[in-house]
Amino acid sequence: MLTLLIRRLVSLVITLFAVSLIIYVIMGLLPGDPAAIMLGTSASPDTLAALQKQMGLDQPLPLRYLHWLGGVFRGDLGQSYTYGVPVAGLIVERLAVTLPLALLAVCLSVAIAIPLGVAAARSRNGLVDFAAGLFSHIGIAVPGFWVGLLLIIVFSTTLGWMPAGGFPGWAPSFSASLKALVLPAVALALSQAGVLTRVCRSAVLEVMNEDFVRTARAKGLSERVALWRHAVPNAMIPVVTMIGLQFTFLIAGAVLVENVFNLPGLGRLAYQALTQRDIVVMQSVVLFFSALVITMNFVVDIAYLFIDPRLRAGAR
Repeated sequence: MLTLLIRRLVSLVITLFAVSLIIYVIMGLLPGDPAAIMLGTSASPDTLAALQKQMGLDQPLPLRYLHWLGGVFRGDLGQSYTYGVPVAGLIVERLAVTLPLALLAVCLSVAIAIPLGVAAARSRNGLVDFAAGLFSHIGIAVPGFWVGLLLIIVFSTTLGWMPAGGFPGWAPSFSASLKALVLPAVALALSQAGVLTRVCRSAVLEVMNEDFVRTARAKGLSERVALWRHAVPNAMIPVVTMIGLQFTFLIAGAVLVENVFNLPGLGRLAYQALTQRDIVVMQSVVLFFSALVITMNFVVDIAYLFIDPRLRAGAR
């Protein structure tokens, strides 16, 4: 098992290096000169050349990459061209919005999907199963930003129950900030709940046909007890995997929803950096998203070893 952990960790490091190189090369090859964008068309050639040298844009791309990578190891992601502040501080500041949003959306998704998926498996081909399948199809098909717009029209514009957008900040008002995250979290959670419902239903149906569940029924346990005490816990491995992947997707994929609700999160920061051609912010945010996804996949793989004893036996 230790050998497998070391092998996975080495693979994680190599993947992160490869991803960082790809991100930097792609960002470096994008058309346009950040220095020229910052100064505008009226800047003199001497001024432009001086700013390019200050920003390190006069150096070859491989040398700029090594310099940037060294800064990443020191926690220095560079200075934002647009905001004039360290990018690491910007990411931490915006993460204070995106992380709670993703956590709330995951909690809502799990609270909806697991009971619905188990109920659908229990009443296979029945009315509940049909309703769960319909919900799953709608959740997967309808984009989150469209659901967000619909929620704003109903709960903000029409009923006036929830704020239409914005984020007051955790320090001034915790309750108002939490309330501002409810609608975007619902918009993100519905599509994820559709996927998770389908995964949970399939996993529970597969486990219910196993011998240990039949043995539990043969011993006189009720269908409810056999389901919740034996079938559901053993069906959670693919569900836990999907929850971990959904969490990373919600952090990295909340760009449109954050813009719809005007939330100052990481997704909105990435969108603003793209429109303002702030390469330093763009490559740092994309690297953060990529590192998060890769690390979460590693954590899920390791969690598998502790959840399923068969994998631990195979790793020896």
